[in-house]
Amino acid sequence: MTTLAPSTPEAEQVAGVPAVRLSGIRRVYGDVVAVAGIDLDIGAGEFFTLLGPSGSGKTTTLRVIAGFERPDAGRVELQGVDVTRVAPAQRAVNTVFQDYALFPHMTVAQNVEYGLRVKGLSRRDRRARAEAMLEKVRLPGLGDRKPVQLSGGQRQRVALARAIVNGPPVLLLDEPLGALDLKLRQEMQIFLKALQRDLGITFVYVTHDQEEALTMSDRLAVFNEGRIEQVGSSAEVYERPLTEFVAGFVGVSNVLERDGRSITIRPEKILMSDESAGAGEPGTVQEVVYLGMVTRYMVDLDAGGRLVVVRQNLETSSQEALSEHGKRVRLSWRPEHTYEIKEGM
Repeated sequence: MTTLAPSTPEAEQVAGVPAVRLSGIRRVYGDVVAVAGIDLDIGAGEFFTLLGPSGSGKTTTLRVIAGFERPDAGRVELQGVDVTRVAPAQRAVNTVFQDYALFPHMTVAQNVEYGLRVKGLSRRDRRARAEAMLEKVRLPGLGDRKPVQLSGGQRQRVALARAIVNGPPVLLLDEPLGALDLKLRQEMQIFLKALQRDLGITFVYVTHDQEEALTMSDRLAVFNEGRIEQVGSSAEVYERPLTEFVAGFVGVSNVLERDGRSITIRPEKILMSDESAGAGEPGTVQEVVYLGMVTRYMVDLDAGGRLVVVRQNLETSSQEALSEHGKRVRLSWRPEHTYEIKEGM
């Protein structure tokens, strides 16, 4: 198998310098502030995710990095070089889109070779590199097919191969798995993370899917209304959300008002016991949702507020779980599993 090395000097990561640095980025469309002055550093070799709901500014931020959008204020640096006014084709990044954007009249190999042909590589070198890359994305022997002859997951991997065959230091991915069914989406999540680790290049990934972000990311930034509410590892953002928005958007979380403070606790961290247990906050199970592997309980506390509790169904049948409806219980949790949060950043 041919060894894939970066095809250009600029593809080499610069030690100690962020792969991407955004400083004061602002983008406005008429009266709509899409990105409201964000600062962000993405390290070389990171799998970094921009996570947020529709309209939160994550895709606009990705397009600013790619050069498809020019910021109204702020600066974009790639490996320490200011590229704010540099055309997309001149930036050391490639982009993978949700709709694949493959050339339908070209074969798979020709699609993968396209960027190499633009750079003037010989036909022999193009074919060797394309074949090697197709092996890397687990599509050996499919170079002569047309995109229409492939499944959705295969077309997505062709798009990936085309984007990384030039050895870009940064790969931008705009919700690339959005068109896939759940099972294939989950398989591609594992594949993408393994590919990124193997290549050692920086992935900047946009998604609104919290589970997807938690599964793949080294770090992630949670976007809300054009601003970044929190940056951190998957564990940090999930276990220690800084704001009420992050607590509610990244997974399911409970927010309680206690002594003038807002605290959050995840459903799986709460122990639900019989009322006779004596310890914990008393309440009544108002709703029960059986989900196969787990059951979700909604408990109204006597002191006010509702908490969601999740239990694994290790030895519990659906009938046993559903019979908990209306039961008097006590809820308890360890102090280290609660965190104080703010309304917003």
